[in-house]
Amino acid sequence: MKLGDGVEQAIHSVTMLSCLQPGSTLSAAALAEFHGVSTSYLLKHLQAMSGAGLLEAVPGPKGGYRLAKTPEKITLLDIVLAVEGPEPAFRCNEIRLRGPNPYACKPTAPCTINVAMLKAEQAYRTELRRVTIASILDDLNAKDDGSVWARTEAFLAINERKSSASA
Repeated sequence: MKLGDGVEQAIHSVTMLSCLQPGSTLSAAALAEFHGVSTSYLLKHLQAMSGAGLLEAVPGPKGGYRLAKTPEKITLLDIVLAVEGPEPAFRCNEIRLRGPNPYACKPTAPCTINVAMLKAEQAYRTELRRVTIASILDDLNAKDDGSVWARTEAFLAINERKSSASA
C-alpha cells in the first residue's frame, strides 16, 4: 500500500499545530515553508482536515489553521481518512467473474482474496487508531536532544499568529 505525500505532510502539520499557544494560528504558507513543501498542495490537505473536523480554519489577518481537537483526540487514522478518504485501500472488482473462463454462476462465498485484504486493512486501521498526535509528541520528547523543539520554537516565534486574547 502506498499513501500519498499529503498524508506525511498532514501528520507533520497537525503535529506542528499542536505546538501553538491557545487561540493562535499558523498560516498554510508558514506550514509549507517549515516543511519545504508546496503551499497549494498542502492547503488542499489542510482544507480536507478542516472539513473532517480535525483543524479549524480561521479567516482574517490573524487567520490560519489550528487544531479543532486536542492532540489526545486526533489519531493517525483520523488524518489518513481525512486526506485519503474512507475507502479501503483494496477494492475487489470480482474479476473472478470475468475473462474467458469465469465462474458459471455467481459464487455464494465471498472472494477469499478480498476477505484477506480487508482483514489486513482492519489491522492497519486498528494500529493507526491507537496512535495519537499526543503519543507522537511524547515519543519525540523522549528522544529529542532539544534540537527539534528549539527549531520548532524558533520558527513559531516568527510565524505564530497570536490572537488578541493570547498575545
